[in-house]
Amino acid sequence: MQEGDASVLGLKYSRASARQKGANFMKILVVDDHVLIREALRGVLKELKDDAAVLEASDCRQTMQLVEEHADLDLVLLDLNLPDRDGFSALAELRERYPALSVVVLSGQHDRSSVARALDLGALGFIPKTGQREVMLSALQLVFAGGIYIPPEILAHEEPSAAQSPGSRPASDRPRVSPSDLGLTGRQLDVLALMMQGKSNKAICRMLDLAEPTVKNHVTAILKALKVTNRTEAVIAVNDLGWDLPPITKPQ
Repeated sequence: MQEGDASVLGLKYSRASARQKGANFMKILVVDDHVLIREALRGVLKELKDDAAVLEASDCRQTMQLVEEHADLDLVLLDLNLPDRDGFSALAELRERYPALSVVVLSGQHDRSSVARALDLGALGFIPKTGQREVMLSALQLVFAGGIYIPPEILAHEEPSAAQSPGSRPASDRPRVSPSDLGLTGRQLDVLALMMQGKSNKAICRMLDLAEPTVKNHVTAILKALKVTNRTEAVIAVNDLGWDLPPITKPQ
């Protein structure tokens, strides 16, 4: 395989045969400019989904071409450091043009600001390349189950000095706050659940059959209730609060 090739790894298939394989069949696009990284990711993905069709792209141009050609893609694993374009702009375009497509960032660039920016742009997770294989496996399992993976060091957003400050209370000792305590309505919880799945406002509009201004108003109210300023902080806040939001699926 040449470094610049965009290829499908695994069995040959058609759109019809893919549908016949059932709900467990997945088509995944791995985007990375290093062939060894792509091969390693293929191994991890096959370990989780042995019947998955894994496509490869080494740059943004190939990525957009493959996403256009394969409307039945389930997941894109996107590296941020690509040779022909900034990965964040590629992520933003994917989320804008294909809001139903799940995108997970897998990058060696995993400082807090990069993670927050990727999640704000709609990524369903951020997996550091430096993580152990077991970490990558559990992160992908979480994404496949409909969750959002955030590196633990990002979730532990409080400074150690603040956590150890005199008079501070452990999280387990703090009063439990419910959504109703913050004044969130049932519809706002539906919107929040979809935000936790990384859905864009447009995707939420379609799934809940709401007008976009209505969704924007709900998002604003949610951020205000949680006392946060963006979606990433909302995900972290909900995680800290321990809320178990009901899964929202697209109506048949």
